[in-house]
Amino acid sequence: MRVIRYRDFVKIEEIMRRLRISAISYLNTAPLMWDFEHGGAGREDACRDFDISYTLPSACARALAQGTADIGIIPAAAYAEMAALDESGLQILPDVAIASRRAVRSILLVSKVPIEQVRTVALDTSSMTSVALTKILFEKWLGGGRTFTAMAPDLNQMLAEHDAGLLIGDPALQVDRARYHTLDLAEEWIRHTGKPFVFAFWAVRSPALLEAAPSLDLPAVFQNSRDHGLESSSIGQVAREWGPRLSLSESDIKSYLTHNIHYRLDAGCLEGLQLFYRYGVETGALPAAPELQFLPATRAVAI
Repeated sequence: MRVIRYRDFVKIEEIMRRLRISAISYLNTAPLMWDFEHGGAGREDACRDFDISYTLPSACARALAQGTADIGIIPAAAYAEMAALDESGLQILPDVAIASRRAVRSILLVSKVPIEQVRTVALDTSSMTSVALTKILFEKWLGGGRTFTAMAPDLNQMLAEHDAGLLIGDPALQVDRARYHTLDLAEEWIRHTGKPFVFAFWAVRSPALLEAAPSLDLPAVFQNSRDHGLESSSIGQVAREWGPRLSLSESDIKSYLTHNIHYRLDAGCLEGLQLFYRYGVETGALPAAPELQFLPATRAVAI
């Protein structure tokens, strides 16, 4: 067996193909996708080597599990659930995440009664991680015995049938919180644990690595895209483009992307992620998660 190192730039045309990315169609992903959407000098890999589709967080996980995507920004809960079904074969791209170290604003429990009086909860079908987090929070700190029902993220319908509804992403950002009792789930998690919360991270199917260009440095591509997307000029452009779509001010969007969302899978976030997995098992909200497997910055392709 001959091993070709990652940076040898040897052409293996018969196994090279464009990798398929499944990304989330929410505002909070916009900085991560900057290079893929905008390109520019020195960013050719992000445009040349990938095919991109946008969907909901739960659908990203399904695409990876079904093999219709090679790389996805998957909910943290999906990593545990896919492994339980022996479908993992996943490696995490290091240092990139959608996380929060304070109130996140876009993961909300919205209620028509005070939170302590909530007995029935509608859970957004777009979500996996936030559903598990909701169950953990109730079981460990808010009092157990609640009834949970999966529903489409229609707040009016949710509250017509239940005491409260879980909303994630852009719909949560658009809630008029003055009209309801609300609980920011990241803020509540941090209040009780002192740890950041990780909602999602990039993962790649291991078999897809054998079909990608050997010179493709996936960790660098995705980290660079994140860094470019968080530059002040990039955030300003995102705010101008997304403000009218969400009926939010540019300042609100800038604050959300730079203060409420944390885009690094750093040591503190990894501690919070491991604690989430542990509490998920303790409360029955998640199956046991495997050890986290990270894609190194260099790799070898065996032929």
